[in-house]
Order: sequence, then structure tokens, then C-alpha cells
Amino acid sequence: MGHPFPLREIARQAGLSEATVDRVLNGRGGVRPSTAQEVHRAIADLDRQRTQVRLVGRTFMIDIVMQAPERFSTAVRTALEAELPGLHPAVLRSRFHFRETGPVDEQLATLDRIARRGSQGVILKAPDVPEVTAAVGRLAAAGIPVVTLVTDLPASARIGYVGIDNRAAGATAAYLMGQWLGDRPAHVLTSLSSGFFRNEEEREMGFRATLRARHPGRTLVEIAEGQGLDATQYDLVRAALDRDPEIRAVYSIGGGNLATLRAFEDAGRECAVLVAHDLDHDNTRLLREHRLSAVLHHDLRHDLREACRLVMRAHGALPPAGPTLPSPIQVVTPYNVPPAVR
Repeated sequence: MGHPFPLREIARQAGLSEATVDRVLNGRGGVRPSTAQEVHRAIADLDRQRTQVRLVGRTFMIDIVMQAPERFSTAVRTALEAELPGLHPAVLRSRFHFRETGPVDEQLATLDRIARRGSQGVILKAPDVPEVTAAVGRLAAAGIPVVTLVTDLPASARIGYVGIDNRAAGATAAYLMGQWLGDRPAHVLTSLSSGFFRNEEEREMGFRATLRARHPGRTLVEIAEGQGLDATQYDLVRAALDRDPEIRAVYSIGGGNLATLRAFEDAGRECAVLVAHDLDHDNTRLLREHRLSAVLHHDLRHDLREACRLVMRAHGALPPAGPTLPSPIQVVTPYNVPPAVR
């Protein structure tokens, strides 16, 4: 029977003689079943410890590159820094490259600087455009693994995606919207920060398909390119309300919910249902004030822990594992806000 450890090391771990271990490993008999179990348990212990030994003294520098509103990038930074101590004995250091908006060329320049300077990994939230896909390819060619966060780049050379199933999230939002609106007449506003982020496109498709299937008479009105920023979001929502007096509900895919609610208030209109994403500081406050109907939430700490592990596996510091599953979608109301967020 082949094994990765010297006979003497296994014997020391099991507290048995080398001869006994040799009999077990070569199936020669004359050994009690409990003794054989001790030998195999010792090998399993050594294997786990070997993983830890590989990590001791290893430092991984990870770059987090994101285009997102400040409220979300702050939530990501907080979640990652909370997870880093739990990744010991490896030491992970992080560099943050955050921008709220701007031309894609700025993000490309950041990714290319990282490729030239070097990094152990990149966690990336970026638009799904060919230029970004090409930049990820350049990082991969430089030996830098890339993990996409909350929005995927499936045609790129990224090693994995962490986040929710965005189509399922949109379908969940449609189910909630239909339940809460019931038979009341209302047009539903869908609000995207940008049409270039795959996660938002998938949420919108899941929402639209499910609402049409369950409530075929319900009218949807779409706005986009507010970048999730309050200043631009307010103008887009206010213009939509002026054009359509029947809008009474919102599925907020891309954020900017303070501005959305202010636009309804300034127009003298009620927002009967508002379903949003992410428990950032704005949405947590609005939920606590009962101004949001529900927030579709996923655990960013879990996502970032998985992203870091994917990077470490890419460097051979952790053993291989199965495919990364989508994060669970939590429906959060004012009455079940997770304690860590409160």
C-alpha cells in the first residue's frame, strides 16, 4: 500500500512500532482491527498537519479590485479583514483598488499594473466586457489566479466565482413582489446600476421571467446606468415616476435606495414594495426603519473566505476540493436581521 509519509513518521504519530505499521500497510495480518485503525488515523492526521505545515510562514498578497459604490466596497473590506485571522497559519495581506465609477480603461490599467508588479491573487468585481476578459488572461499568463466576486466573467481565465446564483435571486425577488402586491394595480420599476455587470443582468432576467410567468399582466419599467450612486439614481427614478404614474413598487438590483425612496417622497408617491440586495450600511438602516420590504442577502465573509481559499489552492497551499457552490440567498426582513449586521 503506497503512502506519502516515511514509515518512522507514521509509527511515531500512531505510537506503534515500525514493524506493526509495516504489517498494516502491507496487509500481512496478525494485527488487531483497532490497531489498523490507529495506523490509518495517524496517516489522516499527518495529512491534515502536512497542509498546515505548508501554510506556516506563507504570506499571500491578494489584490481586491472592484467597481462598486462606497457602501458595498466598505462592506467587502470589512468582511475580508474579519476573515483574515481565521485563515492562519497562513498570513494574508490585502491591497484594495476601489472605484465607484469611471471608464473601464482605469480598471484595466490597475489590472495590468498588478500583472507587472506581481501578486498571489486577484479578487475581482468588474464589468463583463471583452477588455476585462483579456486583462484577466494577462494576469493568468503572469501566474496570478483571479477569482470573480458577486459578478462573474465566465468567458475569462478566472479560476472560480464566489457569490449567489443571481438568476435564482431575481426569481426570488419576483416571487416576493407578487405575493406582497397581490391583486393591487401597480407597475414595477427595475433599477440596474449598469447593464455591463453580469450579476445584474442575470437578476433582471430571473425577475422578469418569473414575474411574467406568475403575473403576466404586471408591467415592468426599467432604468439603468445610475451606477448605484444616489445623485444619478435620484434623477433616473424621478424621471421614471414623472413618465409613469402607475409605478408603485421597485426591485432595486443595483442599489441607491436612499435616493429611490427620496424620489418617491418628493413626487408625493407611495412605494408599496421595495426589494433590494445586500445588507450594506444604507440598506440595514432602511430595513430597520421599515422602509424596505426585504433585502436579499448573502454572507460576504463566507464569499471572501472561499475566494482566499481558491487562491491558496491555486498555489498548492491547500488540497484540492470540489466545485465552489453558490452562496445561500437569505431573505432578510426588519425582524430577522443577522446579529453580526445588527
